[in-house]
Amino acid sequence: MENATFGAGCFWGVEHAFRQIPGVVDTMVGYEGGSMPNPTYKDVCTDRTGHAEVVQVTYDPAKVSYETLLDAFFDLHDPTQRDRQGPDFGTQYRTVVFYHSPEQQAAAQKAIAALTDSGKYRKPIATQVVPASTFYPAEDYHQRYFEKQGIAPTCHT
Repeated sequence: MENATFGAGCFWGVEHAFRQIPGVVDTMVGYEGGSMPNPTYKDVCTDRTGHAEVVQVTYDPAKVSYETLLDAFFDLHDPTQRDRQGPDFGTQYRTVVFYHSPEQQAAAQKAIAALTDSGKYRKPIATQVVPASTFYPAEDYHQRYFEKQGIAPTCHT
């Protein structure tokens, strides 16, 4: 099993979408990329911790490629929006790939170059590609939020 970590705005919908991909074994929402140890949702919402809302995806590379996960990531949000997605704004909603290996870094950079060359977007891709740092799991009520609430996903799907 391998991990992939993505920030694409509100993590509830992103997590739900990744859970639908065959080969994804597990997901966990949380916070990454900031300076405060053990941040809470309330802390991250102040936009002062530097953390992004992220989804950590555990996947079986024999069943799904990292490139397929990258394709899903870029399809789930607008990668040209800096520090926001839809009505949500702040650095915690930034578009970011936290890579866990040089191969993931290269694949993410290649995907961004391909999107840029495709002309699909009028604005430049704002997605950051940075090394994975400490992942802090979000509070339990955020995990599999839509499943727990018994409601249909309303963001990013």
